Amino acid sequence: MSTEDSCVTIHMAASLDGFIARQDGSVDWLETADQYAGGETLSPEFIENFLNSIDCYVMGSHTYETALRFEAQGMGWSYGDKSVFVLTRRELPRTRATIEFHAGDLAAFVNDTLRPRFRKIWIAGGGAVCTECLRLGVADEVSLTVLPVLIGSGIRYFDHFANDIALHLADVKAYQSGMVEMRYEILKN
Repeated sequence: MSTEDSCVTIHMAASLDGFIARQDGSVDWLETADQYAGGETLSPEFIENFLNSIDCYVMGSHTYETALRFEAQGMGWSYGDKSVFVLTRRELPRTRATIEFHAGDLAAFVNDTLRPRFRKIWIAGGGAVCTECLRLGVADEVSLTVLPVLIGSGIRYFDHFANDIALHLADVKAYQSGMVEMRYEILKN
């Protein structure tokens, strides 16, 4: 596969006020009770087809630890049998064969290791990883799911950028749960 065939998508769920987690890292606010009758249904088949379209996941160590906590609480492993690459310099438990740890040059890792092997690469967080992917220019699009809740403070989706990053709105979907998903293509200079 050529690297031009791959797509690196930064994805995150955020509160309407732009936070991906509370200051302590908790995401208890992800479950909301809103109802929007005009929205699309997130059926199990829709979710399964969507997840099957992703070839691998990349995440930071804190996102990985959150996924491990969810699994320990009986919520399952969200990433199925797909390859999961955890960006970290710390020693973390490797709970399955599909998990690999990486420390080092992020641009080289994405462009030279992941793009030749995977078509749809999903950057699943956290904020520092997403910001660094944008700074380095290795992402092709940003997918942001906004939940109908304001949490007031916490960890932001993105850190600060030295320069503007131009985006093109490619798609918007509203769901019956009140979530809104926006997909932006990153305009390359």
